[in-house]
Amino acid sequence: MSDNPFSLWVYLSQSPLLWLTVTLLTYAVTDAVSLATRRHPLANPVLHSMWIIGVFLLVTKTSYTTYFAGAQFVHFLLGPATVALAVPLYENRKRVAAAILPMLIALAVGSITAIASVVLLAQAFGLPREIILSLAPKSVTAGVAMGISESLHADPSLTAVSVVITGIMGAITVTPLMNLTGVTDYRARGFAVGIAAHGIGTARAFQVDEVAGVFAGIAMSLNALVTSLLVPLAVTFLVH
Repeated sequence: MSDNPFSLWVYLSQSPLLWLTVTLLTYAVTDAVSLATRRHPLANPVLHSMWIIGVFLLVTKTSYTTYFAGAQFVHFLLGPATVALAVPLYENRKRVAAAILPMLIALAVGSITAIASVVLLAQAFGLPREIILSLAPKSVTAGVAMGISESLHADPSLTAVSVVITGIMGAITVTPLMNLTGVTDYRARGFAVGIAAHGIGTARAFQVDEVAGVFAGIAMSLNALVTSLLVPLAVTFLVH
């Protein structure tokens, strides 16, 4: 191998292990900063990991395809991580069962609001139909949202971006917003962020309180199901 540092970088950049390492190290550092700030909303590790890795890719002129080839193991772990939410759910099953009726009401209201608000706002700003359809499922986890987008013949990549932005915004604003409105019940706080901000919001809820995380996980799962049923109806009645 050449002693030229550039040649060494070209060699390393093609290794999948490099990008997995970069992803894990970046998140570990940003999570440590978040912990040091006592989980301040603006120190969200997902938010800061995104821009740090984005800048790194720009500086090194690395394509997203090359990066994802190495970091896809983290993507794979999203499935097991979601399944793992069943453990705290089982441990808190009695508390969940006691709140089933308010949860169902909140689910219906939250799902409808999440869809209708973005569709009506997008129409008010005169956005094209394809963009409106891509934004409609923004409040559910990426895999489900992209599937809904594809079924509507919209742009799944735009849907994925809107999902990530929604999740980060929800994770940042949920704590100060709940404090401002005087909502102290962690069941309600968690369920709200789970509906509005899917997996990223659920991760934030677990950082704050386990009960909030449990209810956020339930909301995220149920909202994915309800949204997949409601979005096609919303498109029929609201999108012209």
